[in-house]
Amino acid sequence: MGAAPGDRRRWFALAIVMTAAFMDLVDVTIVNIALPSIQADEGATFSQIQWITAGYALAMGAGLITGGRLGDIYGRKRIFLLGIGGFTLASALCGFAASPEMLVGSRILQGATAALMVPQVLSIVHATFPAHERGKVFGLFGAIVGLGAVSGPMLGALLTEWNLFGLEWRPIFLINLPVGIAGLLLGRTFITESKAPKALRLDPIGVVLVVAGLLMLLYPLTRGRELGWPLWGYVLMGGALVVGAALVAYERHKARKDGSPLIELSLFKVKSFAAGAAVQLTFGLVSGVFFLVWTLYMQVGLGWSPLRAGATGIPFSLAVSVAAGISVQRLVPRFGRKVLQAGALLMATGVVLYIWEAERYGQGITSWQMALPLVVMGVGMGLIVAPLTDAVLSEVPREHSGSASGLVNTVMQMGNALGLGLVSVVFFGVIDEPLAGAAMGAAYADAFQHALWWVAGVLGAIFLLMFALPARPAQHVEGAEAASVGGASVDGTPSTGGIPEPELVH
Repeated sequence: MGAAPGDRRRWFALAIVMTAAFMDLVDVTIVNIALPSIQADEGATFSQIQWITAGYALAMGAGLITGGRLGDIYGRKRIFLLGIGGFTLASALCGFAASPEMLVGSRILQGATAALMVPQVLSIVHATFPAHERGKVFGLFGAIVGLGAVSGPMLGALLTEWNLFGLEWRPIFLINLPVGIAGLLLGRTFITESKAPKALRLDPIGVVLVVAGLLMLLYPLTRGRELGWPLWGYVLMGGALVVGAALVAYERHKARKDGSPLIELSLFKVKSFAAGAAVQLTFGLVSGVFFLVWTLYMQVGLGWSPLRAGATGIPFSLAVSVAAGISVQRLVPRFGRKVLQAGALLMATGVVLYIWEAERYGQGITSWQMALPLVVMGVGMGLIVAPLTDAVLSEVPREHSGSASGLVNTVMQMGNALGLGLVSVVFFGVIDEPLAGAAMGAAYADAFQHALWWVAGVLGAIFLLMFALPARPAQHVEGAEAASVGGASVDGTPSTGGIPEPELVH
């Protein structure tokens, strides 16, 4: 039977799906801090380090919309349990990886299973809780998202630093095992099954074309520098444009055929959505570049421990959380789009300030000297991440709100993957040859500053793109709250059909 409004089981169900969402959010942030340790322990190449993070983002982004539709069609509980079970298995494979190649493959599997698990979270909330309770539940979800973002880097640093049982970096993945197994067992008991009355069909050809196009861009970007930028790399990247054109043509055909394309192209006729998707893509790109080069700079360039690097990021994480809450509750209702544009300018200012301090203090820079630019950047990011999804979706027709919110989150993940791929160009591309000792530290510090100039430039482009967003974003459209609760626009993806009217399965 479905959970009745007074049934306490629904709170157990909430705890289970929230834990799964937390597990995914922490996993996204926990890995970066351990990458230098993974590289040293496994002898991974620069491109393999990029793929450990980019592979996850690519697989998750490519599967988010399909994962949501699978839940709509076959049951959200069923797909959630499949996702959390697969995520737990993939975490074990990551933790026991015997080579960098196995770790990359396991991370791709982890991202694909997260794409099954994550879209069901808010769909299950919709199906389990009556409308008058959802505000409280979404507020709790926002707090969980904030906690995951703040705690991930420090948790990764502690687990790596402690070297539990001599396992080095592996506990950052193995910690998911008891959590995932408990979620799997308890979810079978406490989660109520639900489906969408009118679910959209799957679009496997669309998924294949998206993945193929992105791989044709990412693989040459990550491997090109190591191989001397061979001709085939440029051919592949040019071919990605052909695949993109084929994707557009096929999606138009799919829309005419059954109305269930992976990408609802008509959405891009809405100016604010088209511009917002571009902002999401470029913002994801900025995040992909910055967080990877930042951890490499601190741990390899400056020789800091994972714990010191993780602790250095605390002011940034706190600034993001505080600014995100203030922007949604107080600033955006009053100042609208200007808040997001101020956030882009603040982030760019913080980046330039960081460049100046890195150059001035060199290898002797301290954590407290980094605090000011990190707080400025964090405030800027907080002003953007929380209200951005609402701004993008505010002018989208209600009947497309589910598809639009799923697509927005997919675009962000794809941008993140592309940013991680571009690290080869903007960071590793200025490190000419294998170095050691002080020479390596100086080269990484120079490369960090070079990469940050690129980040500042992209933030300037984001500021200009934001002029196409609505001056005063409307309140949540139907279904959109599931996409942006507490700023959870990256991973808080609703399924793409019929969330507001779930059909309980008895």
